[in-house]
Amino acid sequence: MPNRDNHDWIYIVTQIAGKLPITLAMLLLSTLFGLLLGLGIAVVRIQKKPVLYTVATFYLSFMRCTPTLVQLFLVYYGLPAVLQLIGIDVNGWDRFIFVIVTFSLHSAAFFSEVIRSAYLAVGVAQQEAAYSVGMTYFQTLRRIILPQAFGIGLPNFCNDLIGILKETSLAFSIGIVDIMGQAQIIIGNSNGLNVVQVYIVISIVYWILSIAIEKGCGRLERRLKRGHAGIVKPE
Repeated sequence: MPNRDNHDWIYIVTQIAGKLPITLAMLLLSTLFGLLLGLGIAVVRIQKKPVLYTVATFYLSFMRCTPTLVQLFLVYYGLPAVLQLIGIDVNGWDRFIFVIVTFSLHSAAFFSEVIRSAYLAVGVAQQEAAYSVGMTYFQTLRRIILPQAFGIGLPNFCNDLIGILKETSLAFSIGIVDIMGQAQIIIGNSNGLNVVQVYIVISIVYWILSIAIEKGCGRLERRLKRGHAGIVKPE
């Protein structure tokens, strides 16, 4: 006769694993759009155009100093109301879209600072040296600044990426059935009998995903260091 406890563990793992693609989709899409928006904000902050710089600084302050859950509710409940004022009805949108919008806006605030600090860390002297040998700004950006800035910013980017992964657990609060949402369903269906088992499985899943991101970034960082070493290695 099979052990009931083992059956419960297998059931919990399979049910939660089945919702893993939704969690990964939220992570990947939020990261993609967050990077694009973060790049734009970083450019504004680097160039320091008065009006845009003020707007970007206010945006960063708000997104970094308010809870992500509050931001999610503001987007989910507030965005339809605001757009309704100009005749745009988004009440029929899938909840997944509101989650992506929220996490993209949230992650952009952190990514922009990673990009900006990495760009500034390269140093003006290297840019001036590139200009002195006839490079244009875009050539300097592509050949000198971006390769170094990417390596400098990679550790902080990976930390923020892990942070976004953990933030996706809030999506269940508006009805998204990701791995955390599925965990709540399992707990509800069992009247709380499997609550400890469920949260153990959930914690292990997030732990494994975070380690995978950390290892992937670490491997990429080592490859970048080898590449830089190869460039400066004397003949």
